[in-house]
Amino acid sequence: MQFHLDATFTLSTDLSSLKKEIQSFAHSLPATLFKKQEGTTLSFTIANVHNNSFTLSIASEGAFRPHNALLQIKNAFSREFGKTHHIGVRDITITRYEMTFDLEKKPLKKVTIPFGTVTITGKQATLSLSNVDEEFLRRNYIDRMISRIKEKVENQYYEGKAEFWKSIWESKEKKSVWSKDPTEEMVKKGWLQQGPTKGKWFYRPQAAAILKAMEQIAINEVLAPLGFQEIIESHIVPFDIWLKTGHMEGMPAEFYYVAEPKTRDAKSWEHFVDLTKITKEIPADELQKNLSTPTAGICYAQCPVIYWSFKGKTIAESSLPVLVYDKTAISNRYESGGRHGIERVDEFHRVEPVYIGTREQLLDLRDKLLDRYKYVFNKIFDLEWRMAWVTPWYMQQAGKLGDESTQDTGTIDFEAYMPYRGNRKDSEWLEFQNLSILGDKYIGAFNIKAQKSKLWSGCSGIGLERWATAFLAQKGLDQKSWPSTFKKYLSALPKGIEFL
Repeated sequence: MQFHLDATFTLSTDLSSLKKEIQSFAHSLPATLFKKQEGTTLSFTIANVHNNSFTLSIASEGAFRPHNALLQIKNAFSREFGKTHHIGVRDITITRYEMTFDLEKKPLKKVTIPFGTVTITGKQATLSLSNVDEEFLRRNYIDRMISRIKEKVENQYYEGKAEFWKSIWESKEKKSVWSKDPTEEMVKKGWLQQGPTKGKWFYRPQAAAILKAMEQIAINEVLAPLGFQEIIESHIVPFDIWLKTGHMEGMPAEFYYVAEPKTRDAKSWEHFVDLTKITKEIPADELQKNLSTPTAGICYAQCPVIYWSFKGKTIAESSLPVLVYDKTAISNRYESGGRHGIERVDEFHRVEPVYIGTREQLLDLRDKLLDRYKYVFNKIFDLEWRMAWVTPWYMQQAGKLGDESTQDTGTIDFEAYMPYRGNRKDSEWLEFQNLSILGDKYIGAFNIKAQKSKLWSGCSGIGLERWATAFLAQKGLDQKSWPSTFKKYLSALPKGIEFL
């Protein structure tokens, strides 16, 4: 890597009479501060010593990053000139900075980055910055910018590629009782109604009873036998939690954001109320004036807040593995044009188990969870379904693909055949369940520890709408076609409501 940096140091007093001492200070910097920078060519030059400022130029080639040294130089200058001349550094500004570094691959299209400009020739990139202040340095933005450029180029090679998918188990073919879309048929019967906003549904008693039966089965047949305990969490997730989990950088276009009122003072809202009463419409511009900038969003998945609840905690060995689940927080994801039926919606209901323990405990738990899921899908639902190793969802967030090396800490998808979509070979199966082991990804992010053990974690979100769709797509809406094992949980549908 090659670097050329020009920085202006603003001082507390005039130093025009100290030009020689300052030049001597510049010559001593490589020897006093950077002795261990082997394989690096360095040059330091101080110029434009005038009144209360001077310009420091650093040129280097190798691993040494000049911007990482500026705060060290500031401290060295203060030690050198503070005691004898009572001069301190008030401010540092990078006036010009060029970094040239190699990329692993040639970019397929233009790359841009905030705060700077990028030019790329072949596999060589140059990042140029100007007027960067000291706070920018302290927050380590520059190293992250370099990493982000490399990441964006790498991601260009994943765009449009098929995700990793490897079949690991498949049930026998099952004879379907019909080939209709269950959502459309439930709407015709009046069991369902599209919600008042896009991507949401109103579940009337019959459809609600089916979802609640799915919830009971998930808890009674999968989670309770394995010792999971219920917790209750908030529906609102602050941004700092999503920053730690990677959701904020991975899928910001899929969140529903929460804006708080700036105030409850009636006088501040008076004009808004006046306009609403007079026009019988919502004055959007006036509303915006009274809302704060969002600092949180509605639940995207329950696991981030569960991990947050363990932040900085040391878990007793006797409590491992930790097995908890939430079924109260409703998940919301902006699906844009990808909505279909009750299986791909903006608002859906899930039971999400999270597990924390040693590697050995979680691999053992995975086998037990697989056994319980197989029991439900084979014996209670009598489904035609399959399992596959897939790209872990936390890698999908970053636009990357998995491979077989991710299996120890990867994701298994459960997919059901959907007769109304076509034949088994050519149609898209529905991913209706998954099971992930995440290694120490979130353990480290939230500084979760055990007394002795090294911890891993994982989750396995159970989407009630997905379970219901998979079941109804194969078994129909007529209860006479439902397996007797399922009828133990839902012996009869509610009468519902008759409309004239």
